[in-house]
Amino acid sequence: MEDSGPELEDSRRVDNGEGHITSSHHPQAPSSTSQPHGLFMHWKLQATRKTDLSKKGSVDKDIEDIVRDINLQDCFFTTSSCSGRIILIDESPDASIVQKQNCSWLFVTHDLCRKEDAISGLQKASGDAVLKFEPFVLHVQCRALEDAQLLHGVAIDSGFRNSGITVGKKGKIIMAVRSTHCLEVPLTRDGKILVSDEYIDFLVQTANQKMEENKRRIERFYSCLLSAFHKRRHVTRDAADSDEKPGRPVYTRRRRRGAADVDRRRESDPSEDSEDEAGTSISLFHDTTV
Repeated sequence: MEDSGPELEDSRRVDNGEGHITSSHHPQAPSSTSQPHGLFMHWKLQATRKTDLSKKGSVDKDIEDIVRDINLQDCFFTTSSCSGRIILIDESPDASIVQKQNCSWLFVTHDLCRKEDAISGLQKASGDAVLKFEPFVLHVQCRALEDAQLLHGVAIDSGFRNSGITVGKKGKIIMAVRSTHCLEVPLTRDGKILVSDEYIDFLVQTANQKMEENKRRIERFYSCLLSAFHKRRHVTRDAADSDEKPGRPVYTRRRRRGAADVDRRRESDPSEDSEDEAGTSISLFHDTTV
């Protein structure tokens, strides 16, 4: 997980401030845009130069390929992400204090959790400890609305039903990949554990089941993403080929038909050769210009 820093505040608000910023690679062919190409590339370059401010300091392993392939596209760049995590945090009992600024991480994993790790973390709690499962989240800035719609369709088809598109005041289009299968359970009050070991064991199993489902959805998302990119390149290439070829088959057929007519007239009346050839040339020129 990485955090992009203050300049990408609009996108981080969608993700409550937790995420990553990654380096882009050499871009591929652009799609039609709703923002000037130069302005979007300026934003992308700015994003790649930001310092990673997250606790982890890097992209999560389970989504490295997804982030890389998105940033390879000329019309996208990622602004924040998390592959999903099980986290135990110790929050302040003072509700007047901003929660994120006054909590400590007792335990966090981007993989399956063990009961022993959860209990060990709870023993360090001095406030209100809460166990959370937070699913995969990804924020991508898109150059055009149609680009965002492409990613949105991939996300919905992959099971991330809470995904959406937002447009900022400066015209920045952010596509957020989100899911609803979260978990949040308070376990202590002022440092005192409120539940039994048996319940903690049940809670850890539930969180792990959600993490396993989360990983399956990530795999589906990546598969659908590659398929969408491949289909898009194929359609673009076919459109470009059709633009280059119009008129050639017609020109060839007309030319052959005209040549056959000349040959037949030559056999019937050789004296008309020069007139027929001139007429054929005019016909071909007309066909090709029309």
